[in-house]
Amino acid sequence: MDTATATATQRRVPRPRADALRNRERIVGAAREMFVEHGSDVPLDEIARRAGVGNATVYRHFADRAELVRQVVLAVTDRVADHAEEGIAAADSGESTAFDALRAFVHAAADERIGALCPMLSAGFDPYHPDLLEGRERLEGAIAGLMDRARAAGQLRTDIAVGDLMIALSQLSRPLPGTACVNVDRFVHRHLQLFLDGLMTPARSELPGEAATLEDLRRH
Repeated sequence: MDTATATATQRRVPRPRADALRNRERIVGAAREMFVEHGSDVPLDEIARRAGVGNATVYRHFADRAELVRQVVLAVTDRVADHAEEGIAAADSGESTAFDALRAFVHAAADERIGALCPMLSAGFDPYHPDLLEGRERLEGAIAGLMDRARAAGQLRTDIAVGDLMIALSQLSRPLPGTACVNVDRFVHRHLQLFLDGLMTPARSELPGEAATLEDLRRH
């Protein structure tokens, strides 16, 4: 196929309508909220109701639950990567110290409920989908860059790695099971602040074991 023919073919491919894109965004947003509240097994018709669309609209955009879960994970991953990159920009411009930028990122990532992603990564979830790999690489690179800046500035202890940060962030922002802890969310940022204070130099103690790498998290 020559260049002119390829260009003509591309022009014939219809672009998604604006209302279709809005519906898709509403579905992903509603699914994210309900996955956090009830887990990823929540009925799709409940997600449709929360999004304000019909069941057929959900199935028109997403072939099955696995595809919807993947899109929710991608949406959260992209938003958290955005926050990390904003932190890098703030640190590089002198708008904030490197550690303050890291601190702001951690709190912003918690607000995205990144910890709620962990229960979605079940046996039926493909973590090696190309879109997910690309999003994860971007996220990991941005967080590593932010931590490198704080470490180079002498503000972040040297015996931790990106995996340590992600484990703590995931655990502290994950909804707790059971109805007895329904108000625990109001303590998330308080406990994150305590954790972040423990990352600052000079370190008060020597950490046992080895720093957790992202490869460790993927392997286990």
